[in-house]
Amino acid sequence: MTVQTPHVDDELIQAAAHVARTRCRGDNHTMAAAGRAQDGRIVTAVNAYHFTGGPCAELVLIGAAAAQGIYDLDTIVAVGDRDRGVVPPCGRCRQVLLDYFPALKVIVGEEDRVRTVLVTDLLPESYVWADHQLDAE
Repeated sequence: MTVQTPHVDDELIQAAAHVARTRCRGDNHTMAAAGRAQDGRIVTAVNAYHFTGGPCAELVLIGAAAAQGIYDLDTIVAVGDRDRGVVPPCGRCRQVLLDYFPALKVIVGEEDRVRTVLVTDLLPESYVWADHQLDAE
């Protein structure tokens, strides 16, 4: 049996890498993210680090996408500054991405081992927030 790996969106990786190179400055902005909407548009964002915590680039991307009228992302990738390459989402981001986009594809891996996986593969047997909300009447 052959298992097919989803196509890696190189254009999306390049978009995030470009933002990481050109927009990440100092300690406040060290990660960039790029997301592809279902209609093909690409949205980019950077993290907003602060010692009290702060949103990761993936979370900023969700807000930036919504501000542009994009509410359904197909694929996302995060890239570190200083040419660190693709960086997988942290645990909090994995949970938020799953809750917002349960069918989302996430690009992960290093250098020649970059691959695309489903967000559900990154967070198996996860808590799905929407499943535990009371139905609004």
